[in-house]
Amino acid sequence: MALDEFRDLLERHGRPDLDTAIGGVRICKADHTVSAGSSMSGTVFALVAQGTKRLALGGRVYEYGAGQYLVTSVDLPVTGYFADAAPGRPALGFGMTLEPAVIAELLLQAGPGDLPRSPGAARLGIAVSDASDELVDAVVRLLRLLDRPRDRRALVPLVKREILWRLMTGEQGEVVRQLGLADSSLSHITRAVRWIRENYPRPFRVEELAQLSGLSVSAFHKNFQTVTGLTPIQFQKHIRLQAARLLLANQPTDIAGVGRRVGYDSLSQFSREYRRLFGEPPSRDAARLRGGNSPAAALP
Repeated sequence: MALDEFRDLLERHGRPDLDTAIGGVRICKADHTVSAGSSMSGTVFALVAQGTKRLALGGRVYEYGAGQYLVTSVDLPVTGYFADAAPGRPALGFGMTLEPAVIAELLLQAGPGDLPRSPGAARLGIAVSDASDELVDAVVRLLRLLDRPRDRRALVPLVKREILWRLMTGEQGEVVRQLGLADSSLSHITRAVRWIRENYPRPFRVEELAQLSGLSVSAFHKNFQTVTGLTPIQFQKHIRLQAARLLLANQPTDIAGVGRRVGYDSLSQFSREYRRLFGEPPSRDAARLRGGNSPAAALP
């Protein structure tokens, strides 16, 4: 069965740094459950071969297990972990970056009736579904190329295109297809998401982000929350706190300084919001990170 070979390939090629010889492809192999890790999701397709992955975005939790996949069409601040990894039966997951340019090219090449009509309205940029046999088979053929260096340059782009096509024509195709549409609701919101990520310590006015996105204030508010699952202020807060956690791993004693660097004027507010997101105050979490008990990456 394809799923059995999928597991074997992931277990054999999984590395601690998650990277592979195929660009944009990562493999997660975890033989024990660790504390939930927070990161930006990227725009990805993640397929589980063994174990169960739990991912939280705002107040929503997404769970996907063997033979199920998750797609994200916008870079989201998520928290995730494998729930049932164990020695001798590691959790195994595959991740592949979604490439908007390739998706746009496939959209142009699609014939009449090849793709369902999309309503054009914004929708949440994250979704979970069962993987079809054809999709799993394409992923397996991509992973086989890890053992065939001579074939990679010619065949990797072709198999990646097939995977994208299977996603675009599958149950969550609309989530994936909107990545390739230059004037979709997602593309407008992505401009604001990029600005917040690059300028997270700075305060902003929603009116300015709406203008940047080319939307009215009311449409911007509605579409931003629909796509990301968060308000613009909540999104910024998640980015700030994730950046603070990375800084604290190297500067565990400078809690106030780290809080100021990521945009907090109030130490008490910083500590309160940090604890709410990560479950511990900054000082205790920093000590744990310094001791080497770092959280797992959220994806794949």
